[in-house]
Amino acid sequence: MSKPHRVLIARFSHESNRQNPETTDEQRFVVRRGLDVLRSPSGVLKGLVETLAAAGAKIEPVLSAHASPSGLVDHHFYLRVREELLDAIKRVAPDAIGLDLHGAMGTTKTPDAEGDLLHAIRLLVGPDVPIGVGLDLHAHVTCRMLDDTDICIAYKENPHSDTVECGQKVAELLIEQLEGRLKPVTVSAQIPMVLPGAQETASGPLAEIHAKAREYAALHPSIRDISIYNVYRFVDDDEIGQVVTILSDGPDAESPSLAMDLAARFWLERERFKDDLLTVDEVFRLIRNSPEKRPFAIGDMGDRVAAGAPGDSTLLLSVALDHHPGLHAAVPITDPAAAARAIEAGIGATVTLSVGAGFTPGFTPLLLTGQVEHVSDGDFIVEGPLGRGDRSAMGPTAVIRVDDRIDVMLTTNPANTIDPAAFTSQNIVLENLDFILVKSGYHFALNFGVRATPVLVNTPGVGYYRRGYFKYEKARFWPEHSFATPKITARQHSVGNPRKTVARTLA
Repeated sequence: MSKPHRVLIARFSHESNRQNPETTDEQRFVVRRGLDVLRSPSGVLKGLVETLAAAGAKIEPVLSAHASPSGLVDHHFYLRVREELLDAIKRVAPDAIGLDLHGAMGTTKTPDAEGDLLHAIRLLVGPDVPIGVGLDLHAHVTCRMLDDTDICIAYKENPHSDTVECGQKVAELLIEQLEGRLKPVTVSAQIPMVLPGAQETASGPLAEIHAKAREYAALHPSIRDISIYNVYRFVDDDEIGQVVTILSDGPDAESPSLAMDLAARFWLERERFKDDLLTVDEVFRLIRNSPEKRPFAIGDMGDRVAAGAPGDSTLLLSVALDHHPGLHAAVPITDPAAAARAIEAGIGATVTLSVGAGFTPGFTPLLLTGQVEHVSDGDFIVEGPLGRGDRSAMGPTAVIRVDDRIDVMLTTNPANTIDPAAFTSQNIVLENLDFILVKSGYHFALNFGVRATPVLVNTPGVGYYRRGYFKYEKARFWPEHSFATPKITARQHSVGNPRKTVARTLA
């Protein structure tokens, strides 16, 4: 009887916004090691664990490190985690490796951390150990990443309701490769553009492109996966762009043309990639005029912690206080100094604090007086479908009630408020509110479900792309730069073989 396949699994996940001036250090990461990795796994990691266990593999969990989106990761911390993972691989000597990565992690020294990590792993294990990776569909996918992995696939849905399924598929393909039933070859096609908006996959142009991808996969039995990456818009790298990957069992003659066709559709539909955002005045008018839809969950697009912004805007809080008396709300603001002062004052104390605007250039702090209602360490467990079971660390947190109607949640770390538990863990009763401010653009709608009516508002900040607003030194892409006829190149990637440019066309 053959021995079970030994598969090492690990998670190292962060979405790094270089426009956020604050570095993400070790304190921001939730780190687990060894068997503790298997305690309430979520997302891709959960899918890997469940499917590998069902296949009878011997799972070797070594590391899980993840943090909410924020600024660039401290490079020295990244190097320590990389070396810890490499040392574990040496010790375990696995038959295969399954990884849960985001794909848009950048450090203070490199914009392509996953490319660096995967290259280091490949150099260590050589070409014969399969490496399978599950990525966010907003990954910054580079040729370096694809050259060094056998299996590299993305979630297919935004909001991300299929993260577990992505991990399951990675594990299934790894098992097939280990058993000799799959010889993975990946073809990638890239077009230099980002999506200014319309990033939800259930409607609009993205729904149509994904439908076409499913049609192509159904018509070609050798194709095992088609992934469509809507690049993270806050990366400054020379490979930035929309990427389509097609993974097949052995080389597929039609994959290059199919991948380029899907990539070209982004360009053809480029004018449709726009968000339908309300102005600040419009969103408050909606709240006032639609009591039957309350509470509303307002996505603060410019200050989205879910896109790596600091979460320190006071704009919507200021408008609610100054112009909309009577509305009850919960508003998170990242401000470690104000949180510390409120915690020191203690529950029941009345405090006057300057809050917000500590990180984002151009923001204005707000002077508030309120009563401290709750203090905590800021830890909570995500309850909604996206990230269920993950521990989220807001850091020492205080809730102060201002004007006897607005709960201002002061957090030390940028708060992952896409989930209701961020608020309920702080004794905030959502049903008593007219609106909840969330620092997210899309994902919160999935986790809030029927508990609130989602709406997106156009606000300033570093969490939302606007042409000409950010400075890019390496990256060249539409709509930041003009392209009359952008080039689309298809490349073939397979471990142990040189990368091949197999086709070229103009969109």
